[in-house]
Amino acid sequence: MKNIPKMSLTSLFLIIVMIVTAGCSSTEKASSTNHSKLITDDSKPYVGFLLDTLKDERWYKDKALFEEEIKKLGGQVKTLAANGLDEVQIKQAQLLIEEGVDVLVVVPHDAVISAEIVEIAHEAGVKVVSYDRLIKNADVDYYISFDNEKVGEIQATEILKKVPNGNFAYIGGAESDNNAILFRQGAMKVLQPLIDNGTVKLVHDQYTDDWNPDIAKENMKTALSKNGNAINAVIAANDGTAGGVIESLAGVGLAGTVPVSGQDAELEGVRRVVQGLQTMTVYKPINLLAVKSAEMAIMVAKGEEVKTDKQINNGKIDVPAVFLDPIAITNENVRDTVIKDGYLNEADVFK
Repeated sequence: MKNIPKMSLTSLFLIIVMIVTAGCSSTEKASSTNHSKLITDDSKPYVGFLLDTLKDERWYKDKALFEEEIKKLGGQVKTLAANGLDEVQIKQAQLLIEEGVDVLVVVPHDAVISAEIVEIAHEAGVKVVSYDRLIKNADVDYYISFDNEKVGEIQATEILKKVPNGNFAYIGGAESDNNAILFRQGAMKVLQPLIDNGTVKLVHDQYTDDWNPDIAKENMKTALSKNGNAINAVIAANDGTAGGVIESLAGVGLAGTVPVSGQDAELEGVRRVVQGLQTMTVYKPINLLAVKSAEMAIMVAKGEEVKTDKQINNGKIDVPAVFLDPIAITNENVRDTVIKDGYLNEADVFK
């Protein structure tokens, strides 16, 4: 018997997705011109929601809130998550278009590769809303997110309140995610003048592949090692990377003594804030983002005009955009923000 080569889980998953897609009979597939809806009430707007991943806690919240609001507004929605695989996300977009979606709302895995989703959608007459993360180099119809440069500004400002000078490390998110670039740009707006006058020394500056906390942990280990553990403050791009950073700090006895930023107000991140291990996180009220995005999606699906007051250049066009305001969360205002809003439960936070 010949040896059969082993197949990776990723390859197997891609094959399954392609089989499912290819297996749709001709009677099931929608024409790119008439968009007959296969699994929905044809009288209701049909929204496709493409998520990068459901590995992170926050995206479960986005999914639940967005779907609930779409249904409240009289629409129907189908959500697919690509688990960080670009080929899968593109294939999922094709599947939803074939099923007759009126609009695609996309959280891209890779800001550049996902431009193909926009091309495919527009060929079929389907508009695309870029959700929270900007799709680059494409004719995106709308973008909705928080002011992500402001997120970085808030992170740097809060850390400087604790440590106004010294050796700083920046542990960013995934460079393939445009938000990670915007977070860093915002932080550098605050830090650069201090770096220029010598008040702050940026001794380590590194993005983190796939926002992976384990990689962030290794990046922080490198920063500590090459600086003899002499790191006075860390700006971490989100709560996941902050968790990895804090693990590395704990390994050299510095957890709780070196200020560390975060973002997303994830439960574990907020717990670390109240425990004194993490200095702050950034709360982006996902309920507001989900509701506003759902409203936009339904309007686009119905062919109605969406009013925006901002634009953001994605490398190809100035995309009509809506920006929402992020909020700094510290030990002092946890109860008045994420708990008061019902975003997190007090008993869980102070467990």
